[in-house]
Amino acid sequence: MLVTDAPAREDLVHRASEIVPVLRGHAAWAEENRRLHEESIAAMADAGVFRLRTPRRYGGHEADTRTLVEVATELGRADGSTAWVASVYWIPTWMACHFPEAVQDEVFATPDVRICGTLSPTAMAARTDGGIVVNGKWGFVSGAHHSHWQEIVAVIVSEDAPPEPIMALVPMSDLLVIDDWHTSGLRGTGSVSTVAQDLFVPAERVMPLGAILEGAHADGASAGSPIYRQPLLPVASASSVGTVLGLAEAAREAFFERLPQRKITYTGYESQSAAPLTHLQVAESTFKIDQAGFHAGRLAATVDDKGEQGARWSVEERVRARADLGAVCRLGKEAVDILATASGGSSIYSDVPIQRIARDVHAVNQHALMHPNTNTELYGRILCGLEPDTLYI
Repeated sequence: MLVTDAPAREDLVHRASEIVPVLRGHAAWAEENRRLHEESIAAMADAGVFRLRTPRRYGGHEADTRTLVEVATELGRADGSTAWVASVYWIPTWMACHFPEAVQDEVFATPDVRICGTLSPTAMAARTDGGIVVNGKWGFVSGAHHSHWQEIVAVIVSEDAPPEPIMALVPMSDLLVIDDWHTSGLRGTGSVSTVAQDLFVPAERVMPLGAILEGAHADGASAGSPIYRQPLLPVASASSVGTVLGLAEAAREAFFERLPQRKITYTGYESQSAAPLTHLQVAESTFKIDQAGFHAGRLAATVDDKGEQGARWSVEERVRARADLGAVCRLGKEAVDILATASGGSSIYSDVPIQRIARDVHAVNQHALMHPNTNTELYGRILCGLEPDTLYI
């Protein structure tokens, strides 16, 4: 065991900000090659990004949710794909801390361990002596190329029992990777598909999915830490919002960087900055970024406060976590759309960052768990006194 003192939030955020030039410099390469650059992975490892959700007893930082939001915002300023992959790693890493300590010892024996994963139960499993045998395929597995483990979800079927959704941890070396990630946005995430073929998973690396969805306490020493005493979906929601905030901030930076050299073609404005339309556009986009920041901050504060207090989550609070996530996605996209629209015809060239930012934030908004319409409808449903129509809260 390597127990460490956690760096302060400000230190971790500063470390992330220091590697922005490196990550930004490899953003175009990542998009072209549909995976992150090795130097980006190394830079994040050096900055401690992959240890934010690792327990301190394994040399991790055991960072709170606000830290995740602020670090991901810095990463998102550099590159949306990089921030997305880091955020995705944080969620299965947190999930790994709910397994028996012997499993955690095995997983966290790898320095800066990276765990990818999915919540889609697109595989079937059958019980066998000592564990289960899994067959199936998972898509949208972000960061798979650079992962050591994958958290998988499958459904155990048997003749004498109802279907049972389970979660398991498997080494990436046990899975077949299908390079099928050809997309319009978040291309650098390398969110490929993985396949299990008659894969044996020992029983100790299998647990009921419902236990973690409902916020069952983590195993052993992890159960004493506030960050592991939470339901999965609020944790996953809070882990994800920083990427969108970072993309919106990146769009604003990119717009203002080009503004002094731009005029508005076929008008009398020799400087775009002199046009009242531009004033309205930058003000409106900034308001939306500020509003997104409110929802991200409220979400992070709720998750952190609930963990510290060990308080039970109400259904409305859990649904509001997803609603806050959806609000950040919607407002961030709206802010980026305004700035992209204001950037003119020259912004469609591939070497102008805002076109990639716009495609990335659009891709985030299409994610099933982040889609603003889905999350807003779910929140309204609860506010109207109805039961949620999904287990993913």
